[in-house]
Amino acid sequence: MNLITIAIGLGLLALVYGLVTSRQVLSASAGNEKMQEIAAAIQEGAQAYLKRQYTTIAIVGVVVAVVILATLGHISAIGFVIGAILSGVAGFIGMNISVRANVRTAAAAQKGLQQGLTLAFRAGAITGLLVAGLALLAISVFFWYLTGPGGYTVGGEDRTVVEALTALAFGASLISIFARLGGGIFTKAADVGADLVGKVEAGIPEDDPRNPAVIADNVGDNVGDCAGMAADLFETYVVTVGATMVLTALLMKGADNLMGLMSLPLLIGGACIVTSIIGTYFVRLGGGKNIMGAMYKGFLVTAILSIPAIWYMTQLALGDMNTVIGGAGPGDLAPLSGDAADLPVVSDTIGGFTGMDLFWCSMLGLVITGLIIWITEYYTGTNFRPVKSIAKASETGHGTNVIQGLAISLEATALPTLVIVAGIIIAYQLAGLIGIAYAATAMLALAGMVVALDAYGPVTDNAGGIAEMAGLDDSVREKTDALDAVGNTTKAVTKGYAIGSAGLAALVLFAAYTTDLGVFFPDLEVDFSLENPYVIVGLLLGALLPYLFGSMGMTAVGRAAGDVVKDVRDQFAADPGIMAGTSRPNYARTVDLVTKAAIKEMIVPSLLPVLAPIVVYFVISWVAGPENGFAALGALLLGVIVGGLFVALSMTSGGGAWDNAKKYIEDGHHGGKGSEAHKAAVTGDTVGDPYKDTAGPAVNPMIKITNIVALLLLAALATG
Repeated sequence: MNLITIAIGLGLLALVYGLVTSRQVLSASAGNEKMQEIAAAIQEGAQAYLKRQYTTIAIVGVVVAVVILATLGHISAIGFVIGAILSGVAGFIGMNISVRANVRTAAAAQKGLQQGLTLAFRAGAITGLLVAGLALLAISVFFWYLTGPGGYTVGGEDRTVVEALTALAFGASLISIFARLGGGIFTKAADVGADLVGKVEAGIPEDDPRNPAVIADNVGDNVGDCAGMAADLFETYVVTVGATMVLTALLMKGADNLMGLMSLPLLIGGACIVTSIIGTYFVRLGGGKNIMGAMYKGFLVTAILSIPAIWYMTQLALGDMNTVIGGAGPGDLAPLSGDAADLPVVSDTIGGFTGMDLFWCSMLGLVITGLIIWITEYYTGTNFRPVKSIAKASETGHGTNVIQGLAISLEATALPTLVIVAGIIIAYQLAGLIGIAYAATAMLALAGMVVALDAYGPVTDNAGGIAEMAGLDDSVREKTDALDAVGNTTKAVTKGYAIGSAGLAALVLFAAYTTDLGVFFPDLEVDFSLENPYVIVGLLLGALLPYLFGSMGMTAVGRAAGDVVKDVRDQFAADPGIMAGTSRPNYARTVDLVTKAAIKEMIVPSLLPVLAPIVVYFVISWVAGPENGFAALGALLLGVIVGGLFVALSMTSGGGAWDNAKKYIEDGHHGGKGSEAHKAAVTGDTVGDPYKDTAGPAVNPMIKITNIVALLLLAALATG
């Protein structure tokens, strides 16, 4: 059977799982009339926001598609459109499932903790497997068309396949950064505004129906943590697998079984869809009440089953696992096997490796994933030192809470960085740049299960809000709070996972940039040494971009949250019956206000990583010639990777720690709800919210989109 056809079939299997499981979730009880009324308001607000957001994004997308059509041709433009549309579809599906599962999770929690966990996780698994399935289908079907009916070849002079796959990744990335940032601004503006007036000023509980911002807050959980996250992980999957295939085509052009090498990333993704589906059925509490343990059970089953699955797919694609692929070393084209006439034409930057080496690199990717998940849980879980230290610091005031939270956010960058560094060294020793690419591919192959862990979070968060607003028994809120506390950790885990894989994927994209540069401009002497001042300029500007981008995201949340605070205060002042419980707040007004603010605020920051590489190249080229323009652009890409990795890790882990420190206090520690420590923790959580759910996660697509634009710019300059 054709290897690409197998990948397509496994991608379709994920869609079948999503369809069957969604029917199971939607057939569950949606609770009483009051619960359904609240859920309907959340659904209406979420759909209204996404419709307005995607309408705005579509305008930008059409302009970019026309530019790509004019510079790179119709095949690349089609690839861009496919990536953009399916990224949007992934986000919409994620939101659509979440807003229907939340009320059913609240109803299931009335029966017991296991029932609530099962329903919430199944909803998350639908999103996870559909994201992985759509991403795999996007690449595999497009690649099948290009190399089959399309009639294009890989590895030769025809660059259509490489450019089309890059454009596909660009479409996914562009939509993702808008969805991630816009959804993040919405969710945190509503959350921060609701907390500042509701908890701090009015002294009413979280999700109290008297708070006009409470529906907007619940809408935000879906459009930010679910729709935005789904688009983000779809993009990360497409970019990572696509970058691996592009790098393979560039470095291994003319090699024996090049199609097998390029198909292998697709087969690894397909195999892990099967293992992820199996793993979802192992998420059960068992005899205890350890919710995180139940999650880990499903993840471990998936990871362990992935080992033989990846080995089988590697053997299927490459045949003999011990046959050497590639040259013996840099510049050495001596034959390793067969006749000299049959020697593969390989880049002189890659040494020999075997199928077994690629298998071990894939195993390394699984290990990196597990370690990053464990480290992120350590820094964001309520059972460990970092969160407890922030909660303890809250006893002495708002300032000490913020100081300790910032300290933890900075500390949280160390261990993940060491893991990524070790992974890069080991993978490079095994199989060079291709080895790093396969480690990243294996990480993303587990996206179905990891996204399931993430998408579970907003479902349980909404379930708790619905339980509160519907006046359900306190025991129900206790169960949903327990599920939600784990959801905060799983959301942080997914962000750490996405950022770690983004760092590896961006290195692969940078390798593709330097290789492309030699192919397109062989006569241009580009000096990447640190003695070249334009390289230093590029590094500084690249490292600056994530900070500037993060600043824009934080500022946007602050402005939008300020508008929410004013709106809630105005409603309380104009209608005293709201606080008395005799009048209904105008929820729709607040939702509309946040929607407009989020759409307006997302545009400029989202265009920053698109325009920065173009501006830097042309300005430096004008000042110092094209060779220095390319050197500065390459250095810019490295600066973005390094700076972005630290900014994103710091913000996501630190924000998650702040959030769970507040929940740790609300569970009865350090004085509990209403205490001075709790008020300080609310302030810390207010700072951490845009850290972990707006600026930090949006840096992930920002890193990759900068690198992808540079690749497309090279192709456009070469053809122009």
